[in-house]
Amino acid sequence: MHPLRKLKLSRRTVLRGMAGGAAVSVALPPLEAMLNANGTAYANGDGLPTRFISFFWGNGVVLDRFEPSMQGPNWDLTEELQPFAPVKDYVSVLTGIMNRCEQQITHHEGMTAFSGYTFTPSGGPGFASNFGGPTIDQLVADAIAARVTTPIRSMQVQCSKGFSPADNGTTASTISVRGNPGSLTPLYPQANPVQVWQTVFGEFVPQPDDSALRLSILDAVRDDANRLRPRLGTIDNHRLDAHFDALTELEQKIVAMPPTCDLPPAPMHTNSESVSNEQLVLTNQIMAELIAYAFVCDITRVASMLFLPLAGEAVLSESGSGSGSTQHVLSHQGGEAYHQGIVFIMERFSQLIQILGNTPELDGSNLLDSTMIYGSSDCSIGWTHSIRRQPIILAGTGRGHLVHPGIHYQAVAAADPNNGNAPSQGNMSDVLLSLLQAFDPAATSVGGGAAMSNTPLTEILA
Repeated sequence: MHPLRKLKLSRRTVLRGMAGGAAVSVALPPLEAMLNANGTAYANGDGLPTRFISFFWGNGVVLDRFEPSMQGPNWDLTEELQPFAPVKDYVSVLTGIMNRCEQQITHHEGMTAFSGYTFTPSGGPGFASNFGGPTIDQLVADAIAARVTTPIRSMQVQCSKGFSPADNGTTASTISVRGNPGSLTPLYPQANPVQVWQTVFGEFVPQPDDSALRLSILDAVRDDANRLRPRLGTIDNHRLDAHFDALTELEQKIVAMPPTCDLPPAPMHTNSESVSNEQLVLTNQIMAELIAYAFVCDITRVASMLFLPLAGEAVLSESGSGSGSTQHVLSHQGGEAYHQGIVFIMERFSQLIQILGNTPELDGSNLLDSTMIYGSSDCSIGWTHSIRRQPIILAGTGRGHLVHPGIHYQAVAAADPNNGNAPSQGNMSDVLLSLLQAFDPAATSVGGGAAMSNTPLTEILA
């Protein structure tokens, strides 16, 4: 042990400095100096953190190209699940489960999968509804807040901005709502990585047109870090170096993104804010890295990623389909371009999982070992708007809470999986309760009404 290893730091220690006349701060990663002698908990007795992410994509899947044919841990990578090959051991696929929403207005009923409540009509124009109760990420955030305080209760990010002009209400605009039924507060996601960086890592805003204000947040706190270094051991100093290097690289990527950079003369050929030509590969990567760093710094333990909004009207121009139609339009056609769009979305989902898997923890594990990711869509079959056999993808283990290696759990077999009347059984909310109990073992139910669950799905538990 290094002779200075006896130093104990609070896990809330931050580095402070000044940038552009404003006070800024940057959180430290977990260091050995913050842990107990065994490295199994923080020095103050708090357990090492367990994290949670919700991931949402609109417009469903093609079931006979999505659902595995084999159940259990040896499930097969179908065409639409092939992107998960690099992280297959950390992924479980759940099929054939019933969404028990009591009303249907197309797409909106699918959001019961994130709350366990039937939606409430909002009275807005077009197809409009609000969540009937809090979403699973906010139930988890409540459970965490009852034990520990993190600088940010939860973070909400968004990749595509392709909202449906025909759909309104909170179910169409977010996947994160907190509070109690009848008194809910929607938490809208941020689609601008620069804004997410500001919210998570500091208040300093680089201004490209004012060189005096372009000082890096990390440069501003470097003096404070240098004062800390002599008190740290060799391993902690190496870890601090790696933390700074990674944050510097991420900051440079974000500053280079629109809208901080100038658009070229021919905007129709640029990856601008148009939903017809979004840079979703890059945006998803940066958002995933922001979540990973927020977790590593223990700034928050809960995040939600709205990748493609409900009935999302975005052209997935990077999918390789060559189609100029939106994914929602393609979902009604059910052709090859729609399928390629789904594969592209699953690649982005896998990208998030892989970034977490490549982010190490102090105990030699990675963020997938401490995180649970819950992903689903607003329907199962795009061209019928069916919520029968609505897909669920789980990733991570949540510090041993979920089964590993992952499995394919099928509630009921499907003779014709793409038929709107394909069989489903059970209750999707059972999955939500299983996840919540990792953070609140005393939780006995999730949701309300017909969609409520008081029976966790034990097959997915370790």
